[in-house]
Amino acid sequence: MKTGIIDVGGGLRDVYAAGIFDFCLDADIHFDLGIGVSAGSANVISYIAGQKRRNYSFYTEYPFRKEYMGFRNLVFKKSYLDLDYIYGTLSNSDGENPLDYQSILKSTTDFIAVATNAETGEAKYFDKNDLHQDDYSVLKASSAIPFVCHPYEVCGISYYDGALGDTLPIQKAFELGCDKVVLVLTKPKDFLRTSKKDNFLADRICRKYPLAAEKLRHRAEQYNQGVALAKEYEKSGQVLIVSPDDTCGVDTLTKDQDALKLFYNKGYKDASAIESFL
Repeated sequence: MKTGIIDVGGGLRDVYAAGIFDFCLDADIHFDLGIGVSAGSANVISYIAGQKRRNYSFYTEYPFRKEYMGFRNLVFKKSYLDLDYIYGTLSNSDGENPLDYQSILKSTTDFIAVATNAETGEAKYFDKNDLHQDDYSVLKASSAIPFVCHPYEVCGISYYDGALGDTLPIQKAFELGCDKVVLVLTKPKDFLRTSKKDNFLADRICRKYPLAAEKLRHRAEQYNQGVALAKEYEKSGQVLIVSPDDTCGVDTLTKDQDALKLFYNKGYKDASAIESFL
């Protein structure tokens, strides 16, 4: 039986998923495939590297630094989030919190990071072969929230956040041979997403990237349809949805340390359902 886990991201709200992955490391839960969308790609790759609590600091400590995110970055770097600082300065081998690249290569867990081609709006699925020591561009590309960040280039092609191209890549997991899939959401599973925020962001990128903007306008619809599909798979025992009953006041860019720590602990606790599912 081939198992997979999908982390759909959610900015700093994905601290919930960081707790889930740390539980999996503690419980020695192995997945054959990990798919990450946006911030989820960073959670998945740290799990594959076996680095427990590595991402905890990326949610509860580093966001409070001006280098990580803020209007200063927006003015001088045209990006509210400095992805080069997050996935470069901090994550490289000489950084404060390096990613264990060699352990990633040795791991038997396959990796997919979802990004969206800014020109075409189509999903791009990066894998381990696209990662290189001290070059984690695919994580930056997957996490580039439109307007909040400028699109990030990989091999000369500009990419935005993976949630535009494939919001909930459940079908991708099954296409890649998974029999059972854990889907990690960072909103309650009965939450229905609306397009208000997405339309605001789409209006600001539509002139230069009209196709990506169009995908962004439909992201809420795709998300809601994806969750509905996951619920159907859950009835047949093929999918387990792990999601919070409450977000503890944490949203995409919320900088509330106590709330972030509480949400992490909620994820760690909720992950106990994974053992019996697998």
